[in-house]
Amino acid sequence: MTQTTTQTLITPNDLGGKRLDLALQQMLPEHSRSRLQAWIKGGLVKVNGEVVISKTKMWGGEQVEVTPPNNLQENAFNPENIPLDIIYEDDALLVINKPAGLVVHPAAGNWGGTLLNALLFHFPTLADVPRCGIVHRLDKQTSGLLVVAKTLEAQTSLVRQLQARTVKREYRALVWGQMWRNGVVEQPIGRHPHARTKMAVVRRGKPAITHYEVLERFGTNTYLRCRLETGRTHQIRVHMQYLKAPMVGDPQYGIGNIIPHKQMSAVLKETVLGFKRQALHAIKLGLIHPVTNEFMEWQVDLAEDMKGLLDTMRHEESPVWESGFNLGIDENGLYTGDDDDWDGEGLADESDNGLDEEVC
Repeated sequence: MTQTTTQTLITPNDLGGKRLDLALQQMLPEHSRSRLQAWIKGGLVKVNGEVVISKTKMWGGEQVEVTPPNNLQENAFNPENIPLDIIYEDDALLVINKPAGLVVHPAAGNWGGTLLNALLFHFPTLADVPRCGIVHRLDKQTSGLLVVAKTLEAQTSLVRQLQARTVKREYRALVWGQMWRNGVVEQPIGRHPHARTKMAVVRRGKPAITHYEVLERFGTNTYLRCRLETGRTHQIRVHMQYLKAPMVGDPQYGIGNIIPHKQMSAVLKETVLGFKRQALHAIKLGLIHPVTNEFMEWQVDLAEDMKGLLDTMRHEESPVWESGFNLGIDENGLYTGDDDDWDGEGLADESDNGLDEEVC
């Protein structure tokens, strides 16, 4: 890690009794508390020559050495004027309708331009809340509802609700194949044993439960309602792949350009091939309000690009099946063909990061 020049400070006596991170926030007001905590955790802050932790108590007179990193990760805590579609706001929480293409939390490859950067711009006080109040994520190319805590107390309440599986999360998805029955996928998810950026159904993975319900069937696709009990990384996408009903447009768990061209009109083929993200939208969110203890629920419209895709499928005539052609989906909605018929890499897993790992 490239570093800048070390800055040496002396803790003022009037900051005696405060935690290191709080004292540093007073001494270095140009930096957010979240950023300073990250530096302390990374060993970039020393007190009297020793690496310490954020809650170390200051007494006054200590020599504090701060060596800020000088790399792209600095952008992770910079406020950025990124528009937010706020569905609901009060003193305790925000509910945001996230567009596809917006990364929720900074990580390798996306140190700026994230929801976190937008939150810091529109709500500067969130710098004092761990992870700027973010308690769960949606994948970059998944659209829809996401809740953000505005206070530490609200964040604690929401995290506990997520752990207790009482937060209601409902999605809409368009998948390949004709599925004929509603069902539940209860298969553990962990990091893919070979493709480390992917997740998969693996024996030693974490428990994961996805409920799905058929809303509409088309010639080559099915429109689903999905409801989560757990929040594993890429959960719905992995579970749909497990059913051999991969999501339309999914770049990691989908079928690429291997689509049943002969059973699709030119309009549908063009629309599907032009849909460059997973067809997944977080349409409904319900939870217990951290302050009032009342159940609250929000619902938004389907994202415009998915509306267009769905409308094209609804106008598609049922295909005339040629002799010998089979999408490979049986009466239970399960895949019966050879794995080589689909452009996928099998089943795999992903990572823990301290957030509720989401799903989609």
